[in-house]
Amino acid sequence: MNQILFSPYSLGNIKLKNRIVMAPMTRSRCPDNLPGDIVATYYSQRSEAGLIITEGTAPSANGLGYARIPGIFSKEQMAGWKKVTTSVHKSDSKIFIQLMHTGRVSHELNMPKGAKIVAPSAIAAPGTMWTDEKGMQPFAFPHVLTEEEIKQTIKEYIFASRCAVQSGFDGVELHGANGYLIDQFLNTASNKREDKWGGSIENRIRFALEVARKVSKEIGLGRVGMRISPYGAFNGMTTDPEHEKMYDLLTKELNELGLLYLHIVDHSSMGAPEVKQSVKSIIRNNFKKTIILSGGYDKERAIADLVEKKGELVAFGRPFIANPKLVTKFKEGLALEEADQETFYSPGEKGYTDYL
Repeated sequence: MNQILFSPYSLGNIKLKNRIVMAPMTRSRCPDNLPGDIVATYYSQRSEAGLIITEGTAPSANGLGYARIPGIFSKEQMAGWKKVTTSVHKSDSKIFIQLMHTGRVSHELNMPKGAKIVAPSAIAAPGTMWTDEKGMQPFAFPHVLTEEEIKQTIKEYIFASRCAVQSGFDGVELHGANGYLIDQFLNTASNKREDKWGGSIENRIRFALEVARKVSKEIGLGRVGMRISPYGAFNGMTTDPEHEKMYDLLTKELNELGLLYLHIVDHSSMGAPEVKQSVKSIIRNNFKKTIILSGGYDKERAIADLVEKKGELVAFGRPFIANPKLVTKFKEGLALEEADQETFYSPGEKGYTDYL
């Protein structure tokens, strides 16, 4: 059973050469929000993974919350991503783009002219964020999305998904975790609406379901997954008495929709609240297709959880930063290098493409 991590897996109709996933990680190496040649090199270096999920990528200008993150809504961005997908596919690896609309987790200095910070409600995210122009800055109060603007935002996800497929991606992962826009609709800390997009559980999950349903209709159910973070506290998210009930209904509905996979975030290894086994069991029971496990995994724990059928694939994040040949190192039992945290989000090749 020790070979289960390295065994092929059928993700729907997509054949993966192993069960190791490179997790999505923001690296802030895209000046002017364009993925350049070093981005293609970075992902190509790590294409031993059966599946790569890219860094969070904005579906529209309004979603460009962080400095130097990429988008997937212009011809120039598509051309850059085409180089990435082509290079990854040469190694028989598959690659999904993670669509991340940052919502209120944004600053105007990180956004192009004409873009605006949007959210379900007029509640600023707690804390500060980095801007290249003025350093750390507090989050601003967002513009509250109107009914028509919500519909337009969903259309932006649809358009970005179409652009992704045209750029050679095997599919898209909808970022419904970590306090970004989809999660902002799910969570009562950021959603105080009293219309059909807020209040009850059924209303709060509506945005996530509508995005998933319409993106799936555009590019096919076999190309769409979603990342979720129950009990996550990132970007000001909190829990409430209906938290598990909400994830129960959400995952039942996503299963009914026929979504390709769910990617569960558990950042307790990094100091975040633990994802309770009760909600993990709810998701496992409700969702009948692929589950991607993530959060502080090493080789041994990954094998154990696959054997116990807690999930079908395991995502590794930080180990991939400093160990491009992570799969080989796992197979051969080699020691892993530690990544330089000072270069996680800095521009340029240092700490990005210079690891061996």
